[in-house]
Amino acid sequence: MNSHVSYNHIAAMLDRDHVWHHLTPGAAAAKGVPMFVRGEGLSIWDSAGKEYLDASAGGVWVVNAGYGRTEIADAIREQLVRLNFIASSMGNEPAALFAGKLLEKMPGMSRVFYSSSGSEANEKAYKMVRQIAHKHFGGKKHKILYRERDYHGTTISALSSTGQAERRAHFGPFTPGFVEVPHCCEYRNQYGDVDNYGLRAADAIEEVILREGPDTVGGIILEPITAGGGVILPPPGYLQKVREICDRYDILLIIDEVVCGLGRTGKWFGYQHFDIQPDIVTMAKGIASGYAAISCTVTSERVYQLLQEDEGDILGFFRDISTYAGNLAGPAAALANMDILEREGLVDNSAKLGERLLEGFRALQDKHPMLGDVRGKGLFAGLELVQDRETKEPVHETVAIAVAAKCKELGVLIGRTNRSLTGHNNIINFSPALIVTAEQIDRIVDVVDQALAEFGGCRQG
Repeated sequence: MNSHVSYNHIAAMLDRDHVWHHLTPGAAAAKGVPMFVRGEGLSIWDSAGKEYLDASAGGVWVVNAGYGRTEIADAIREQLVRLNFIASSMGNEPAALFAGKLLEKMPGMSRVFYSSSGSEANEKAYKMVRQIAHKHFGGKKHKILYRERDYHGTTISALSSTGQAERRAHFGPFTPGFVEVPHCCEYRNQYGDVDNYGLRAADAIEEVILREGPDTVGGIILEPITAGGGVILPPPGYLQKVREICDRYDILLIIDEVVCGLGRTGKWFGYQHFDIQPDIVTMAKGIASGYAAISCTVTSERVYQLLQEDEGDILGFFRDISTYAGNLAGPAAALANMDILEREGLVDNSAKLGERLLEGFRALQDKHPMLGDVRGKGLFAGLELVQDRETKEPVHETVAIAVAAKCKELGVLIGRTNRSLTGHNNIINFSPALIVTAEQIDRIVDVVDQALAEFGGCRQG
């Protein structure tokens, strides 16, 4: 037997018997999950040698710069040989250099706090809000608002701020002090006939603040474009009005850029499409395109100064640490990754080819009645599948699963919303690496066309 085939067989058995896979029921894992062994550009190969075009950036919106980037791998190796780790209470060159380059892309932001995952980055933001409440508001202004359908991480406090019931099921009780506000998906308008949905959705946040008491609310966290909850763009005027509300009640605006950050939406950061200035921005995933684990909690200078010690208060500074913020593979990879994004013009490519992707999907709406809504920004798109366009009744999740499976059979990997307790499991999503070509965009659209034709039927023209 070929030794490589034998090795793959052994790995598959060990994987099936011993690896506990994320978001995978035991019955499915027992049958075996796909084993991928190599990647280059937008292509990845499974253990059987089949090539796929990955339109999901690694399955969770991570690999912005594409696979097989030796430049990033070399930068990591060189840094780890020179110095692999130093506690993040001390200085190091790659962290300092990346902070400088990052802040050049974020006017108005001033400080970078490193950690190792998006969940952790959001936890740091919450702790900042809570400590500011204790230092400056007698502990009262501690509540943090989050939005229905947004997702902010897997830790208990991150789940406490996640507006997806299926993510939270069986994991409570949750951290107190987190309060949900309504979603802003205009396709699923919950307010009836209104003149301006965006302003009405923002007003709903103010209503929650007034109900809770403005003197108890210290922060609100929002995805600039909701990711796993259905690729939901904020409607016109929404985020600008939210910023006004935060200013009115002295509430810190936290923008979770874990998915959207570093070019995914056609700008460096998603919030930059909407002319707002956050107080705190969190990010992970695309920072290093998955070549190393790194996340950042970036703050304004005002937030930083609010968390410095006062005379007679030696514990007044932000007393927090992340062990693996001291692993220098992260900032070394992030520096090399950003250099690639800049040198190859990949943020502009995301904007340009993202529009081609969305135009291609919109053209499919005339053919496929089940394609209810097309939405997205840059190389970040979502298709909402419905049984009836008039009623907008969602398809059953098995349909979305079947469409994604058909795309995989045809050689294109896409994403979809996970099993939902609230009926939002009818959305398939797309996030190809920012290196994608026009020809690859067209292939993605063509494969989706074929999959919808098989499972949704076509309106013949």
